[in-house]
Amino acid sequence: MAIPQEKIKPLACGEINTIAVRWRGKEHHMVRCDGIHALIRLHGKEAWEGHATLIDALMDDDPTVRCAGLVALPHMAEQRSDELFDHLSVLLDDQASSVRKAAGRCLALTAPVFPSATESTLANELRHHLKVRSDEAWRGLSGLCETWPEVAGDHIDELLLEDDVELRRKASGLLRKIVHKKDAMVWDLVGWALADEDAGTRRNASRCLPGLANRAPKVAIILAEKAIFDSDSKVVDQAIRCIEALDTDHGRARDLVINGCSNANVNVRLACINILPRLMSDDVLRDQASELLRDEKNPKVIKELNALLDDVQWSGTESQKNAFLSPAPSVPQVDREIVESQGGIVGLEPLPKKEDLRHD
Repeated sequence: MAIPQEKIKPLACGEINTIAVRWRGKEHHMVRCDGIHALIRLHGKEAWEGHATLIDALMDDDPTVRCAGLVALPHMAEQRSDELFDHLSVLLDDQASSVRKAAGRCLALTAPVFPSATESTLANELRHHLKVRSDEAWRGLSGLCETWPEVAGDHIDELLLEDDVELRRKASGLLRKIVHKKDAMVWDLVGWALADEDAGTRRNASRCLPGLANRAPKVAIILAEKAIFDSDSKVVDQAIRCIEALDTDHGRARDLVINGCSNANVNVRLACINILPRLMSDDVLRDQASELLRDEKNPKVIKELNALLDDVQWSGTESQKNAFLSPAPSVPQVDREIVESQGGIVGLEPLPKKEDLRHD
């Protein structure tokens, strides 16, 4: 920031070895790498000249200079990107490890902003056998999910078809970042991941289900119907959470709950039985509970079903029964006076006096 504007390009080109500047009351000596970093301050016609200077820096023999060029590349690309991403692709395989690391960081920053320019490079790096390189690419893909979810979906689509389990698992872990996009392609990706042979991939996909219950309930029902029969308990748990969040007024959701009451998984049966009171009247609910009890063997489920059978209006405690009783309507004052004038009594008869009880 302290380098004078007219000194940036000469310093970045190496025409000036060093210049002294003052920044926050202290003197600093700027060298070529600092000038390359400062290229991002150039605009208009100067930016075009700065672009050529940056290209030269990316091809310099000094690894430190190439690293400096990679730091400036994301910002310079916003003004002029010609050839920059070709050099980035080459520098990812640079002989110097410091340059390779800088190129990886540069890819992670630019992939979310320049998806078309980095598409093939990102795809290759995501599959690289060296973790230090693939990690940066996955960081870039994660950022791409935020800026261009439809492009990220294309990458995830291809990754879910890979034979490498780790790639499919990591790709499915990004589905929650793009599931908010109401797009049939995204829903297909969740469905395919739920059908994967790897339990970890299915678990990642199943975490999308509870959120889908509110955003796309019809799709959530279809996917939950598949996940509810999964062999992995964690996938089933997410399917249960999805079912509990669904609007059970929807016919297919209602059928899913009723069918779930007979599911082989005890947790599924319990969850669906607890939802039944939201679907049925008391009489229908007791009939349904009675029918389910005929074949039920699990003590926990039997206890829940028996609780549904109990009608507290008849078999509850005295306080429970009284809760269903409504007070008698009050007698109007005019009617009360008429009855009493004729010798009648309104309300309960008074208790007999103690003297009358002794006489009896």
